[in-house]
Amino acid sequence: MSIAGRFRNSLSAVLIAGLAGPVLLAVTQPARVMAQSVPSTVSGIVKDPGGNPLGKGEVKFTTNASVPVKERKYQYTFPVGADGTYHATGIAAGEYTVFYFRPENPDKSADYQTLKVKGGEDLKLDFDMSRPEYLKSLSPEDRAALEAAIKKNAAVVAENAKVANINNTLKQAHEDEKNGKGDQAVAELTPLTVAKPDEPIIWGALGDAQLAVADAAYNAARAAKTSVADPAIQQKYADAAASYQKAIDLDTKATKPNTANEFVYYLNLGQSLSREGKPDDAGAAYESAAKANPAAAGKAYYNEAAVYLNANKNAEAATAADKSIAADPKFAESYFIKASALVPNTTSVTDPKTNTTKFVLPPGCLEAYQAYLELDPNGKHSADVKALLTSLQQPEKNGFKAGKK
Repeated sequence: MSIAGRFRNSLSAVLIAGLAGPVLLAVTQPARVMAQSVPSTVSGIVKDPGGNPLGKGEVKFTTNASVPVKERKYQYTFPVGADGTYHATGIAAGEYTVFYFRPENPDKSADYQTLKVKGGEDLKLDFDMSRPEYLKSLSPEDRAALEAAIKKNAAVVAENAKVANINNTLKQAHEDEKNGKGDQAVAELTPLTVAKPDEPIIWGALGDAQLAVADAAYNAARAAKTSVADPAIQQKYADAAASYQKAIDLDTKATKPNTANEFVYYLNLGQSLSREGKPDDAGAAYESAAKANPAAAGKAYYNEAAVYLNANKNAEAATAADKSIAADPKFAESYFIKASALVPNTTSVTDPKTNTTKFVLPPGCLEAYQAYLELDPNGKHSADVKALLTSLQQPEKNGFKAGKK
């Protein structure tokens, strides 16, 4: 019999049997499949009572917070990142108490909150310790300490903002000064001296801006062939000098004086005073610069010598040049200034028999000229020095060897 024939016979048998009376058929139900909980994620940020992110510590999840800390089991533990955030993954459904622990106090939580996780959620849970619920949970003593800390932190934040503003202003003023906008730089810096009058850097920066303004007026007067001794120009240099002196006074009284800055302040003070027509005061400033930074004393003494030479104070110029040479024997310009300060004392002797005149340079003058040529044979003064020595019938070379600095 074919398969189709057997199927028809079986179906007929069932139908016939059905006529004999009702037959109860047991229907087997498919096995019940329990729904699987999809894990959730929980993320957030940890902030201190001042609202600042706490970039350290751990966030821990437990289903039994009533157990003492040392006996408590935590189902999940996640680190807090440097930016104060944490990201918890794979959290099963349940009711949790979530704790935040500081690394310096692992036995006592800094904060906690309850959280119900249903499954398949992306939850957010911040530990913001400035929230009212947290503050209310503190003891009176802890709350008082916290309020004091918040107040102190607010003052620090305000001070940091103030410093940031000062730094930005200093940077902008420097750019303006560099771009020939000295007056604008002065206008930007002057209010800072009122807001923070005890900061030497601000006064030094103001001095730089004022000196730039004074130099611009000085150069304009020279170009126009008017007097550089104009009272208005002199006052500009006086203003710069006063600012540099203020910077120096503040820095020398500071807990940690910055001698490198003082050196610069003294140099610029000397320049301001020299342009103001006060060579002796300028010389004193350069002497102080040399003391502030002995390693750079040669530069300070050279500036002093140049100021005295320009003021026709030749003896003082020669003395300062000697100090510069002693501090830096390889700096050619100091030898030139020394020789220039001494050469006016040249004398002459005429031989009555031959009627020839011989020039006698003062002691140290020829040697200084020769040293200059040895150190800088192609320098800006070399041609003039060679011409002078030739006219005075003096040798250009003597085998000079500069000492070590």
